[in-house]
Amino acid sequence: MSSIELGQRLWEKAKKIIPGGNQLLSKRAEMFLPDNWPAYYKKANGCEIWDLDNNHYYDFSIMGIGTCSLGYAHPQVSEAVINAITQGSMSSLNCYEEVELAEKLLEIHPWAGGARFTRAGGESCALAIRIARSYSQKDRIAFCGYHGWHDWYLATNLASKGNLDEQLLPGLAPSGVPRLLAETALPFKEGDLVGFDKLLAENDGTLGVVIMEVFRHGMPDVGFLKAIKKRCKENGIVLIFDEISSGFRLNTGGSHLLFDIEPDICVLGKAMGNGHPIGAVIGTDEVMDAAQKSFISSSYWTERVGFVAALETLKVFNEQSVCNTLLETGRYLKSRMDEIVKEIGFNLKIIGIDSVPILVFPTEASLVLKTLYTQEMLKRGFLASNVIYISLAHERHLCDQFLAAFEIVIKILKDAEVNETYNVLLEGPVCHSGFQRLN
Repeated sequence: MSSIELGQRLWEKAKKIIPGGNQLLSKRAEMFLPDNWPAYYKKANGCEIWDLDNNHYYDFSIMGIGTCSLGYAHPQVSEAVINAITQGSMSSLNCYEEVELAEKLLEIHPWAGGARFTRAGGESCALAIRIARSYSQKDRIAFCGYHGWHDWYLATNLASKGNLDEQLLPGLAPSGVPRLLAETALPFKEGDLVGFDKLLAENDGTLGVVIMEVFRHGMPDVGFLKAIKKRCKENGIVLIFDEISSGFRLNTGGSHLLFDIEPDICVLGKAMGNGHPIGAVIGTDEVMDAAQKSFISSSYWTERVGFVAALETLKVFNEQSVCNTLLETGRYLKSRMDEIVKEIGFNLKIIGIDSVPILVFPTEASLVLKTLYTQEMLKRGFLASNVIYISLAHERHLCDQFLAAFEIVIKILKDAEVNETYNVLLEGPVCHSGFQRLN
């Protein structure tokens, strides 16, 4: 394995002076390859990354946590951003691009009548919840999926520390969340209509908001979404679709548009700015007007770069049919990976929508196998984990290079499984599976 001395030294320093090491759990080195992950980058372009030791990698992993569907430093987006910075990214007046972006999003979502903007996914969801509560005048929320780090969401673990275990991240402690918020956020499971009906009956008249991801690990359950929509309408409940992760994966700007299901509010982010911070909360005229009843305001929500990046990203998505390309590339990768694991006889399942393949390792040793997979792919010049966010930069010849390395590594995993040599082959600790203290 190439030297990653500078990255690892800096990561060890970071853990001493930055509580938790960095700002995002999903980018911790321990989530991938403890003691041997590059941790920091010097340059990123397309799907290529150079670390602090000048090692070169192709990113067939999280691609900036799904933020860069066009590839890192996409030239068209970068040019627009550089131009905006040159002309001034902040002033005492508003940037006109804010209005342009609102108009574009409302064109994409004809059911909506208003838009507000933020800079991050978690705060976008918190803003959507604030507006929905302002409209419904009810405190209690039902949710399905992952919706960020804010108090309203983590409050569910005040009632039961395992309430979030099946939503995405297990073991999240609600330390610092006011205990008065207990029982204000209530989880329900994707596809479990009986469970949702029970929750609805138990909180009759007190439930004001439902927020849910349209999908996470597979195609949307359209029947379930429509059933939830029907119940929300019958009970005067504000329905929020969290499309921060899903909004630019099946189509441009919101997968719910493909299935003729209209929420009251939709939350967008991630890929909308192709790596530049921007989030949007759009909704019906009536519901969004409730934002004016509450204090909602932030200096850097008016900063120019996010709006400019989003406008240019939307332009590229439309001009180049980006989602179709992502799905096509993903189908190719998934089919070839599936062929390889079947030929080798290794029990690896490949799930997820076509543009986000997810690798499910055998459960009896899943974390060990995932760590070994990441270790061996890194040796061959690939950042790899159990999820691949496809981008435009994942061109066919790069996919074929990845598949050649993938085949070699799967054979190594199969041999390790047969000969029970995991511990011999691993060159460091097993990766983490969720939130853990680092020091």
